[in-house]
Amino acid sequence: MAWMIVSDSSCEIRELENPAPGVQFALVPFKIRVGEREYVDLATLNTQQMLQAMTDYNGASTTACPSPEEWAEYFLQADNVFAFTISSNLSGSYNAAMAAREMVLEEHPEKKIFVLDTLSCSGALAGAAELANKLIGEDQTFDDICFALKKFADSTHILFALASFDNLAKNGRVNRVVGFIAGRLNMRVLGRRTSDGKIDFYFKTRGETRVLARILEQMDEDKYDGVHPVLISECGNQNAAQLLHHGIEAKWPGAPVKIVPCSGLCSFYAQDQGIIITY
Repeated sequence: MAWMIVSDSSCEIRELENPAPGVQFALVPFKIRVGEREYVDLATLNTQQMLQAMTDYNGASTTACPSPEEWAEYFLQADNVFAFTISSNLSGSYNAAMAAREMVLEEHPEKKIFVLDTLSCSGALAGAAELANKLIGEDQTFDDICFALKKFADSTHILFALASFDNLAKNGRVNRVVGFIAGRLNMRVLGRRTSDGKIDFYFKTRGETRVLARILEQMDEDKYDGVHPVLISECGNQNAAQLLHHGIEAKWPGAPVKIVPCSGLCSFYAQDQGIIITY
């Protein structure tokens, strides 16, 4: 029996660690438009070059989600499909995937296609993909895997620690003057996902050390148990990612922590020196 695990490219992994027999994995890329130039979020994308182009461009940069046709291409390749999208309140990726599901099922009603709106991004999609692969390998039923994936998405926490506000200012999320001053004052802002999949910037401070300490406090408040995998995505800030890794290891010895570079889409949100933590 053929299985397809497919995610939009806000997912931070580019392949499964140990694919179960019969499992394929694929990514459907976002596009990031900076002026007249379009960057496709593939493994070959030079994210630092893209971020520099965003800094140099005076206007707002935009993103385009995968089309229904792009999703459908992968839905057609297996009998059983699990698809994961970034929060529907951040992008149209979920709606496009659902449109593709409807299109494919009209022609192939025998297929099973589950589309999960993670109400998150980054490591939440990576974790869902790895979980689906694990459960397929354990011969669990399609419906049981769907239930487990919903439960996983509901219980996953994600934090965004931002050091650059240029993109937010250009896109109208913060005042341009405030964004400029915050950058000059070495401000750090910490955001978290809301229950409906939006981003709530709830804490600000000066300096990286303080924001990393607040992340550890937040993980404690969220009752992190030291068992569930932690994924740290860094956008040109390997040093902060390593410091956070050491902090987690000190507080929860043996906790499984993995550090990866941000994908193109996540770099668009995290911006230079930003990190995203999923647990």
